[in-house]
Amino acid sequence: MFRPALTLTVSNAKTVLEDGLRAIGAGQVAFDLAEVTVVDSAAVATLLAWQRAARRKGTPLEFRNLPVNLQGLLELYGVAELLHAASPAEPRADLLHH
Repeated sequence: MFRPALTLTVSNAKTVLEDGLRAIGAGQVAFDLAEVTVVDSAAVATLLAWQRAARRKGTPLEFRNLPVNLQGLLELYGVAELLHAASPAEPRADLLHH
């Protein structure tokens, strides 16, 4: 299972995006975001890009353990349902976003 970096912001989105695309290319179908602690709007764009890549490949992609701050951004931008993200077992209110 692919696990992105601790942060997913504009400062590292390109690298994290490429890592995820390689994981999708290698057959990964689940991404675990439990360790992601800091996000901004670039995280939303990255998740959408990963999902597009998986769909082009004809494979499902599941996002697991989304931090509360990322869930909030997905709701804010109106894309939460597009990503069909699995909710975390327990909310993680301790996480920061920009």
